Amino acid sequence: MAFLDLSHLEKSFGNNRVVKDFSLPVEKGEFVSFLGPSGCGKTTVLRMVAGFETPTAGKILIDGQDVTNLRPNQRNIGMVFQAYALFPNLTVAQNVGFGLKVAGVARAEIDKRVTEMLRLIGLPDKGPSYPFQLSGGQQQRVALARALAPRPRVLLLDEPLSALDAKIRVSLRAEIREIQRELGITTVFVTHDQEEALSISDRIVVMNGGIADQVGTPFEIYNRPTTRFVAGFVGTLNLIEAVAGPTGTAKIGDATVLLPEGHNQAPGGKLTLALRPEGLHLGHGRDVVLPATVTGVEFMGSVIRVDLTAMGTKFSLDTFNRPDAPPPKAGDETQVTFAARDLIVLAD
Repeated sequence: MAFLDLSHLEKSFGNNRVVKDFSLPVEKGEFVSFLGPSGCGKTTVLRMVAGFETPTAGKILIDGQDVTNLRPNQRNIGMVFQAYALFPNLTVAQNVGFGLKVAGVARAEIDKRVTEMLRLIGLPDKGPSYPFQLSGGQQQRVALARALAPRPRVLLLDEPLSALDAKIRVSLRAEIREIQRELGITTVFVTHDQEEALSISDRIVVMNGGIADQVGTPFEIYNRPTTRFVAGFVGTLNLIEAVAGPTGTAKIGDATVLLPEGHNQAPGGKLTLALRPEGLHLGHGRDVVLPATVTGVEFMGSVIRVDLTAMGTKFSLDTFNRPDAPPPKAGDETQVTFAARDLIVLAD
């Protein structure tokens, strides 16, 4: 049985259904991210788990206990918010120990636990400081320590990194993942940033219009999207219009390719195929070769993004930077090639 079990959750505000028949089992110690655009329902699901919203229908179980109608303080859940939500009039140590103090834990035990938490987040000497004396990244670390101090059963993270600058965001997400693994705590992380979700999750739930469009590992979500929305939302995508041929084939320009297993559209029907930029290559030698014109080149350090036009369609191609091989220039005539196995057949 799943440690955190969300079963057929629904949430409506008046006539607006923002979460629709949402079910998800989460194993003990698993790190699951809810990924999607604003308004897709991801934060509403998180708030229902936390107890800040009451489901219109469905159940929430934690370690076999039905917590659907319990108050937030009865669920033993830790939560970290986007805006830190630290008490400005309390020191860092007092902020971290706040939940333990409210629970009536003895002072000596609070001090011991606060010391453990500050060491865990890498701020062992910041106990006497006040929040305004800390950087944004340090304040978010303190918020994480405060959430973890009472030893919650589940940790909820509501876009905790979005207020930080890019470099701190990358380092802090790695620290959060390392702490989560060390403690083995079941964690749900809400984000609209695909890179965040792909880099730290065991599984990702891609949400769209109040439903889970796809649930899978980062590898599955990126390489094998099952819907047009997931394919377009996660990563950059090249779309190729094709015509279905006999027995699981498709015609792209003058080339006939074998579609991935399980796709057998009726011959003559139109297909939309997709291809990641790293699946395209300059030159020839793969299943499909198309004449192309370079329309732009973007140098991004280790990766070079080449924009091309082929068959009247715009393509983006990613290739590694090589000092001994300068990239093409806008206006160059070339060939673009790819393997049939890298194609993704998109469903609506």
